[in-house]
Amino acid sequence: MNPLISRAQSDGFEVVKNLELIDLIYRNLDMYYVDKPVPGKLMKAGIDAMLRELDPYTVFIAESNIEDYRLMTTGQYGGIGALIRSSGDHVVITEPYENNPAFKAGVKAGDVILAIDGVSMKDKPSDEVSAALKGPKGSSISVEVERPGVGKKTIKITRDEIKIPDVPYHGIVKDGIGYIKLTSFTQSAYAEVKKAYDELKGQGMEKLIFDLRGNGGGLLIESVKIVNMFVPKGQEVVSTKGRIQEENRVYTALDKPTDLEIPVAVLVDGGSASASEIVSGSLQDLDRAVIVGSTTFGKGLVQRTMDLKYGSKVKLTIAKYYTPSGRCIQKLDYASRKEGERAKEIDETLLATFTTKNGREVMDGRGIEPDVKVEEEEYSRLTAMLVIENVIFDFTTQFVIDNPTIAKPDQFELADETYNAFKKFALGKDFTYSTASEEMLNRFMEVAEREGYLDTTSAEYKSVYQLVHPSKERDLDMFREEIEELLENEIVSRYYYQNGRIINSFKRDKALVEAVKVLGDTEKYKAILAGE
Repeated sequence: MNPLISRAQSDGFEVVKNLELIDLIYRNLDMYYVDKPVPGKLMKAGIDAMLRELDPYTVFIAESNIEDYRLMTTGQYGGIGALIRSSGDHVVITEPYENNPAFKAGVKAGDVILAIDGVSMKDKPSDEVSAALKGPKGSSISVEVERPGVGKKTIKITRDEIKIPDVPYHGIVKDGIGYIKLTSFTQSAYAEVKKAYDELKGQGMEKLIFDLRGNGGGLLIESVKIVNMFVPKGQEVVSTKGRIQEENRVYTALDKPTDLEIPVAVLVDGGSASASEIVSGSLQDLDRAVIVGSTTFGKGLVQRTMDLKYGSKVKLTIAKYYTPSGRCIQKLDYASRKEGERAKEIDETLLATFTTKNGREVMDGRGIEPDVKVEEEEYSRLTAMLVIENVIFDFTTQFVIDNPTIAKPDQFELADETYNAFKKFALGKDFTYSTASEEMLNRFMEVAEREGYLDTTSAEYKSVYQLVHPSKERDLDMFREEIEELLENEIVSRYYYQNGRIINSFKRDKALVEAVKVLGDTEKYKAILAGE
């Protein structure tokens, strides 16, 4: 017998056998288990556990989660248009989307959600509150909030179709250099980028910074269309290879390009994944743009969504994608993962080197390495806790009460007296944190004690411990610069919303500054692309 036929029969038997076992196990649970099982919950747990054995992108989408899937692919949902976050035993509004229902109804950042349509939201998780706020376009909702400095009030909001923009901001940043921020690749990504591009050209744009930082990807075809803006018709943009022949495809630029000459710098970071890596990787392979920032996430897997019965779907990985040079940038090896272990990076010995159109060397298996590196900065433990514990958020809420207006986003600067007020506010909050140095020192002392060195090192230990042990007052001064950055940005967002937040961030954006520098030096730009 043909060994392939034999293996197929064996695999088929295994599938039938185990499906029968699952059925028998559930029947026995249903008949004899001490507490009555909840069928839907139990089966979904089983499906989710099975899919987790593959990769984190292969998932079951129950009918109850279809709205979340729709939001992911289209950027649209029915609701009030606001960001929310848990704070204590309630959920608070963190930012109403400008010109959307919540904004028009007068909802403000800092409003504590007490009840929705008369149902208390106390101790409700944020996802449950979010579900209660969502609903069909045209339906009304009554939201009781408590506003700091004002008190309780009930706000009636008429829901609408909310479209989260793929391009939240675009503008001229300096001397003919345009900037487009793309946050996702939904069905409207290309259209929004093209519209922003045309507007900037009308304003005199001669060079472009395309920001893909934090963009986790989305629809592959939208990434192809965006690359097509800058490369000739017929140019290969990306190819996919799967286990079945039908998934081996080559995606080429199908349309006339928008501009083959404009210098382009693409900003990326560790949050740039999937479709973002197709755009940055393809433009790098074709020597059409300089990539600036830090190494991308490394997701080279393609998913497709299949319709199932009962209004549900399954999204599963069907192929890997390859940029024009032939490299796959997938970083983690899910196929070789052992049970219970996390996926590890693809072994160094398996990595290969490829070349761009101009002969520059690029490597697979590690995401997209930028041409100009600007490392991401990590915040201190204190700064992270100030965000997690809503200290920055709560101080800003009070600041807005005391200050009806502030300067424009690009002009606003945090005054010394404001930071001193924040410092006093933070010192009055009850939260704890540890430093990495303290944790390492404690581990060192545990080893020293086991080896009998504690008596000779205890005095020195106490001295060093005082240096690395958290001190809120000391650390608020030590990490003032990074705390000020977040605080200033949060304040600006309350007056000028998302656009203002982005504009304000430009002042301290090292990657943006580097991109402006590269685009401003024509010889350097050309030399990078030439591999000189």
